Amino acid sequence: MGSLIQDRTQTAATEAIGGERGDLLQTLRQHRGFLRYAAKGLTDEQARTRSTVSALTVGGLIKHVSNCEAGWALFMEGGAGLMATGLPSEEEWANDFTMTEGETLEGLLAAYEAVAAKTDGLIATLDLDVAYPLPEAPWFEQGASWSVRRVVLHILAETTQHAGHADIVREAIDGQKTMG
Repeated sequence: MGSLIQDRTQTAATEAIGGERGDLLQTLRQHRGFLRYAAKGLTDEQARTRSTVSALTVGGLIKHVSNCEAGWALFMEGGAGLMATGLPSEEEWANDFTMTEGETLEGLLAAYEAVAAKTDGLIATLDLDVAYPLPEAPWFEQGASWSVRRVVLHILAETTQHAGHADIVREAIDGQKTMG
């Protein structure tokens, strides 16, 4: 119940921001909601369940999306250098899609809410046109820069893609679907 009240409060605050920022915030919040909905009512054991041939689990997907968003939030604040300060250890990286035994779904969702609140604040206040060079990595175009706006769109795409994955995993667990 508390989460529903918080969602309504955050939605009202988001709606108070108009234009492009409001659109970005509202769309990102909607897709975060789809991801959270895939976890609604699951036990920790179910959240760890590999219900398809994939290694993906609902809990692991929430953890991954939260970690990605946290890293990109750092990038939006100060570029690749600041993003690097939040990079996971090798062990954390290896477990990025895994809900480990010590983790709970409730804890992962709480961490995700905190990350989302920080990102929402950045979207509401940062200059969307400020751009930083991307980190050096084989999956990024060498020498390319991304604006804060492009990072927000990347976070939205990542969230949307993985919310779809979580929906499939959840449906295979007990038939619940986000839509339809």
